[in-house]
Amino acid sequence: MLQAGLLVVVVLSVLATSFISGIFGMAGGMILMGVLVALMPVSAAMVLHGAAQLTSNGWRAVLWRRHIDFRIFGRFLIGLLLAGLLFTFIGFIPDRAMVLITLGVVPFLAVLIPRQYVPQATSRGGAELCGFLNTAMQFIAGVSGPLLDIFYVRTEMDRRAIVATKAACQACAHLAKLIYFGHALSGGESVPAVVLAVAVATAVCGTSLSKFVLERMSDKQFRRWTQMLVMSIGAVYLAQGLYLAFTR
Repeated sequence: MLQAGLLVVVVLSVLATSFISGIFGMAGGMILMGVLVALMPVSAAMVLHGAAQLTSNGWRAVLWRRHIDFRIFGRFLIGLLLAGLLFTFIGFIPDRAMVLITLGVVPFLAVLIPRQYVPQATSRGGAELCGFLNTAMQFIAGVSGPLLDIFYVRTEMDRRAIVATKAACQACAHLAKLIYFGHALSGGESVPAVVLAVAVATAVCGTSLSKFVLERMSDKQFRRWTQMLVMSIGAVYLAQGLYLAFTR
């Protein structure tokens, strides 16, 4: 009965959040992480989230593959590998309160940090730094979309190139998270195979449906709605995380 209920929640959550991520290139992962971390232990939530978001981002990258900037993608992987080595050495596993607080803080950091101090993904060292910081954030909060976005806000890339390149980068970051927390899972925290399979299939459906909406959205609408959405989600998670931290 518990697994049946979990399946329903996973189907609805993954479908909705992969659809949102397919349009904005982020935000959906933030919502899904908050849902999963409320239902299961952090490591299990990270594994299920990683599987769903790897599929969602990977399929989005396939759909928009002609718009991917592979120079940025290759340089992003250098930073990702460095972060992966660092966290493997440290062996850090966050608790539920830290995940929620970090989820809540990241969107505000992305706004408060002066844009002129953030190297863009197209500039020298920008993609490498982006890969390192965003992979580190994946290991701490399970999500890095808002932080990733600040490395693209001042580029001349259009919304298709931004969504496509970010999707390719995020797919690899989620794969790294999936491997990292998969090793950390204990027997009692394992995620049922059927739940993982359903999450993967649903992520493909939601991502495919989102393509039609993104095609009809202007670049101005894309940027405005993205910022409003992640700030609202961040405020909710920050409040929840602080409540957990001070009441436990």
